[in-house]
Amino acid sequence: MDSNFDFVVIGSGPAGEKAAALAAYHGKSVAVIERAPRPGGTMIDGVASTKTMREAAIYLTSFRQRQVYGTGLRIEPELAVQGVRDRTARVESLLARAVASNLAHHGIELIHGTARLAGPGRVEVQPPGGGAARVVTAPVVLLATGSRPFHPPGVPFEHRDVLDSDSARQIDRPLRSVVVIGGGAVACEFASIFCALGCEVTLIENGPQLLPFVDGQIAQALAAEFRDMGMQVLLDTGRARVTADDDGPVVTLPEGPVLYPTKVVLAVGRTGNTESLGLEEIGVAVDGRGHVVVDDRHATTVPGIWAAGDVTGPPALASVAMAQGRIAARHALGIPLLDTVDQVAPLGVYSIPEVAMVGLTEDAARANGEDVEVGQARLSRNARTAITGDPHGLVKLVFRRGDRRLLGAHILGGSASELIHQAQAVMLFGGTIDFFINATFNSPTASEAFKYAAYDGLSRLENRPTLTTNV
Repeated sequence: MDSNFDFVVIGSGPAGEKAAALAAYHGKSVAVIERAPRPGGTMIDGVASTKTMREAAIYLTSFRQRQVYGTGLRIEPELAVQGVRDRTARVESLLARAVASNLAHHGIELIHGTARLAGPGRVEVQPPGGGAARVVTAPVVLLATGSRPFHPPGVPFEHRDVLDSDSARQIDRPLRSVVVIGGGAVACEFASIFCALGCEVTLIENGPQLLPFVDGQIAQALAAEFRDMGMQVLLDTGRARVTADDDGPVVTLPEGPVLYPTKVVLAVGRTGNTESLGLEEIGVAVDGRGHVVVDDRHATTVPGIWAAGDVTGPPALASVAMAQGRIAARHALGIPLLDTVDQVAPLGVYSIPEVAMVGLTEDAARANGEDVEVGQARLSRNARTAITGDPHGLVKLVFRRGDRRLLGAHILGGSASELIHQAQAVMLFGGTIDFFINATFNSPTASEAFKYAAYDGLSRLENRPTLTTNV
């Protein structure tokens, strides 16, 4: 086997796979090193599996049908949990095969083992079963090793009932009660999944709102939806203390109840997978959370070594990681393509219901000195969501008063992660809310909510009464 390449990628997650494929497409010899038994990284073992758990839980428990028709499929909790696990395993396997197939299609050599940098352009790979290390070389090396859950000090993760966002996916039996600590995307996703599966769920966030990066109104509406589902949502609690003994975990709040759940899930951020790469020895800078420090081209502090994806820190989105990987490869190898990551990339939270956003929140726009107005449409007034039985949520548009240019869009609802791309397209082309007013939408569709949010914004702009019905 040849051990000399034009491009070596460490990690086969979204950033690594897409960077490798782009380089190979442009005629470069490429090797991808992956320490896990199968390729795909966190995209498969984390992102896709959590989203599959969500869909399986909704389907197997007839979650939406219970709300709409007052009844649903009656299934034993054990069978529901097993069904979620089986479906998740099938999807993970399917996606891993797709990554392996893509690498093979591009003629990329997939090397299994643990990588360590032995110097710029030189990587030692320790095989999974031991034995002599293989050395591969390339003038360009990309670090795309991803991230793992952050473990706050003092939390007994060694206890079987104290979980992080990785081990939470492995639950194999119904649970009486779960406490989820954290108010970010992963915490909200797990909390709503467990709630759909019939658990008593308490979601604890030490700050004033869930999803602190989203529009405040959307965050408040999500918390209200969670409470309507039967979840207990505790905000502004201060830092929760987690202990555990033979009787199980104990969660103590600075001012509040002491909780004794069946399981505790901590989802409080992530840290970069950099500890075994030998970065310190060769001078690659890393921050306090183990994230590789890069510039706007995704170059590290050592020439010839680049980094992309979750290993470089937030936003830790698969879509952004893919773009970062391609951009790093483009700059490192002189490939003409994208120069920078999309500045209006959307964000999706796959909770029940979903949250999605693109651009500025209302508060952020005002803080930037923009004179803005907003328009809103409640999905409860949308014909399609009424028909499908998922009428919870809203569409909110943030736009500049002077020229009606769209600055941000925020959605809470069952198909939010799909709908948001319409607003993204308008923003990419510098469009205004007039697009939604002038465009003809299929009816009934959830997309019509954009039109009525725009009409609502126009009414506010003209100091008319805001709309209570669709125009």
